[in-house]
Amino acid sequence: MAAIFTTPKFSPTPTASISTSSHKLNPKTSHHSLLNVSSKPAHPPFPYTSARRTSVSCSHPQQTPTTTMRRRPDYIPNRIPDPSYVRIFDTTLRDGEQSPGASLTSKEKLDIARQLARLGVDIIEAGFPAASKDDFEAVKAIATDVGNAVDKDGYVPVICGLSRCNEKDIRTAWEAVKYAKRPRIHTFIATSAIHMEYKLRKTKEEVIEIARSMVRFARSLGCEDVEFSPEDAGRSDREFLYEILGEVIKAGATTLNIPDTVGITVPSEFGKLIADIKSNTPGIENVIISTHCQNDLGLSTANTVAGACAGARQLEVTINGIGERAGNASLEEVVMTLRCHGEDLFGGLYTGINTRHIYTTSKMVEEYTGMFVQPHKAIVGANAFAHESGIHQDGMLKHKGTYEIIAPEDIGFERANEAGIVLGKLSGRHALKKRLEELGYELDAEQLENIFWRFKAVADQKKRITDADLRALVSDEVFQPEVVWKLHDLQVTCGTLCLPTATVKLIGVDGRAHVACSVGTGPVDSAYKAVDLIVKEPVTLLEYSMSAVTEGIDAIATTRVLIRGENSHTATLAYTGETVHRTFSGVGSGMDIVVSSVKAYISALNKMSGFKGMSPLKSGAERTAVSA
Repeated sequence: MAAIFTTPKFSPTPTASISTSSHKLNPKTSHHSLLNVSSKPAHPPFPYTSARRTSVSCSHPQQTPTTTMRRRPDYIPNRIPDPSYVRIFDTTLRDGEQSPGASLTSKEKLDIARQLARLGVDIIEAGFPAASKDDFEAVKAIATDVGNAVDKDGYVPVICGLSRCNEKDIRTAWEAVKYAKRPRIHTFIATSAIHMEYKLRKTKEEVIEIARSMVRFARSLGCEDVEFSPEDAGRSDREFLYEILGEVIKAGATTLNIPDTVGITVPSEFGKLIADIKSNTPGIENVIISTHCQNDLGLSTANTVAGACAGARQLEVTINGIGERAGNASLEEVVMTLRCHGEDLFGGLYTGINTRHIYTTSKMVEEYTGMFVQPHKAIVGANAFAHESGIHQDGMLKHKGTYEIIAPEDIGFERANEAGIVLGKLSGRHALKKRLEELGYELDAEQLENIFWRFKAVADQKKRITDADLRALVSDEVFQPEVVWKLHDLQVTCGTLCLPTATVKLIGVDGRAHVACSVGTGPVDSAYKAVDLIVKEPVTLLEYSMSAVTEGIDAIATTRVLIRGENSHTATLAYTGETVHRTFSGVGSGMDIVVSSVKAYISALNKMSGFKGMSPLKSGAERTAVSA
C-alpha cells in the first residue's frame, strides 16, 4: 500500500573498525567508552549485493547536514562481512502482537510483513507458530510470500518463527518458516534464578542440557539459521550465561539474543552485559550477538543503542515500540538514533533501513492494531514536527535546523503547508492520487475510486482537506479487516426529550441486507445493540475512545474500540504458556461521531469473525429485528 521510494546511487565508504575490551573496564565506565574507533578502514571493500540507499538530514552540530547510508552486506547467518553493519530484527508481528487488543488477522500480518520488507528490515519475526492454528498459517503465508520476494538488489528478509525449547514447538516453527528463502528458528529458555526456580522448576544443569539439545534438534531439521535467547538474561548469573551460551554455540546456534525481558537494566549496565558476553563466552566470534530490550523503565531504546555500542550487531525492535506490558525498543527511535549519531559517536554503525518508509509503516501498524501513537511519541508522534511556541516558530521560519534535528521528509512525513497542492471540493482524481503518493500511499484503482468519493463528500462540508483528513480516509478505507459486515445505513434519535433509538442496516458478505432497531442509554449504545441483534455474536466492549483528527468543529473523528467475544479465539503466550482469550480492536473514521463509532465496532467484529471463520446470516433478502 505504501509507495516504494528510490534514491540516488553512490559509492560505498570505508568503515571504522570497532573493538571492545570489556574485561578491562571499570564497572562504572560509560558504555560510550566501550568503543575503540580507528580512522583507518577495517578491511578492503567487500562485494555487496543488496543496495538499500537513502540520505537523511540530521542537524547535529558535529556532523555534516547529510549522512549517506551504505550498502547492505551479503547475508550470512552467523557473520556480517562489514563489522559496522547492524541488523534490524523486527518483532512487531510476534512480541508487538502480544499487546492487549493488538490481535491481527492473517491478512493484516501479511500486509504488515510486506511493508516491513519495503522498510528494509533484515529479519521479520513473523509470529509464534505453536500459539494457534491462525498463528501457524500466518507465519507460513509470510514465509511463502514475503520470504521469497527478492528485490532487484538481492534483498529478501529472513523470516523467523519463535518457539519454546521443546521439540513440538521447534518442529511447528520449522514447518511454518521453511518455505522462506532464508528461514530462521528462534528458540528460548529462561536462565535467571527466579525463573528457573519458580517457572521452570529446573536446575542449571537441566536448563543447559535442554538448550543444547533443542538447538541441535533445530539444526537437525535442516534449519541453518538458529537463534537462541536466554530469557531474563538481564537478571541471570554472568558465569552461567557464559556457560550456556557457549554450549548452544557448539550445538549450532548462529545468533545469540540477550533479552532484558523485564526491562530492569540501565544503559551502562546493559552495555557492560553485552561487552562481558562478547569477552567471556567461548566461540562468540562464530555468532552474532543480538539485543531485545523491554521498556518497563522507559530505557529500551537507550539500552539497545548501548548494546550496539558494546558489540551487538542485531537489534530486536518493534514499530511504534508496541509489545507486552510497556512495550519494546522502538524501531524508529533506534534507527534514527544510529542514523544521526552513527558517524560521530558510534564509530560508523549503520543499518539497511529505508527511513522514508518509517511513517507509513507506523500508520499501518497503528491502524491495524488499533493502538494509537501518543502525540508526543518520538519520531512518529503527531507533535514530533509541530512547533507552537512563538520562539520556536520564529527560529523555524529562519532555519528549520534551529529546532529540528531530523527533516520530516526523511521518515516519509510531509507537512501539508509545504506540499504545493491544496485539495478542496473542486479537486479531481489526479490531484488526489498525486497527494496520496506524496504521503506514501500506493493504492489500486478500486481503492482510489472509493477514497475519491469519500473525499468529495468530506470536501463538500469542509473548505480545505488536510493531510490528516486524507490519512484518516485512507485508514478507514484501506487499513480494515476483510469485510464480513458493512454499514449501509444508520439513523439515530436522541436527546433530552426522547428515548435514544437507533436503526441499523448492515450488508453481509453475501450481499444481503439486514436491519435491526434498538434502544439504549445513548445513540452509540443503542446503535451497538442494534448491530448485536444482526451479528448475533455476544461480545463484551472493553474499551471505547474517540479523537478528532484535525482542529475545528468540522473535524473528522476517529474511534477505537476493543472487544472480547464470549466464545472468542484463544492463543498460547510464548513466555508463560498461558492460554488467553484474544481481544480484537477496530477503528472507524467519519465526520459523524456516531457513524465513526459504529464503523469501529463493525471493524472489530469483522476482525473477530475473520479469526472464527464465521459467515453472516443466511436468511431472506432483508431481515428486520426490533428490540425493546
